[in-house]
Amino acid sequence: MTHPNRPPSDLAVITKTKQLCLYVMQVTEKSPKRFRFTFVSRMQNLALDVVEDLFRANETFVSKGDETALARRLELQHEASTSLKMLVYVAEMAMGQDCITGKQYEQISKQSFDVGNLIGGWINSDKKRSGHG
Repeated sequence: MTHPNRPPSDLAVITKTKQLCLYVMQVTEKSPKRFRFTFVSRMQNLALDVVEDLFRANETFVSKGDETALARRLELQHEASTSLKMLVYVAEMAMGQDCITGKQYEQISKQSFDVGNLIGGWINSDKKRSGHG
């Protein structure tokens, strides 16, 4: 039972993605100012895009036999996955330019890998439930 003043818990993939997004925001806050409008804004926006796409996917109700809703949810899940890959790539570039440290890149990469696995599992689960997997 949920507490009346507490929102219902998110899916594990959304919780992990929020943690990744928070980490990206904290790390980039300390980045050199000269990267504010390149790597910093790009990493922040990509992290937020992943959270947004997963929220939208989770809000897409898929009933049995509803191919349109399933296709929409899968599209959002794939968009989140692509943004996640872009985030890791931009973080790698940012590390190469000394915008973030190697340890920060490793952490973004590790958290992104975990989120990517959860997204993949969610996609597979939806496909199996719908009879496409």
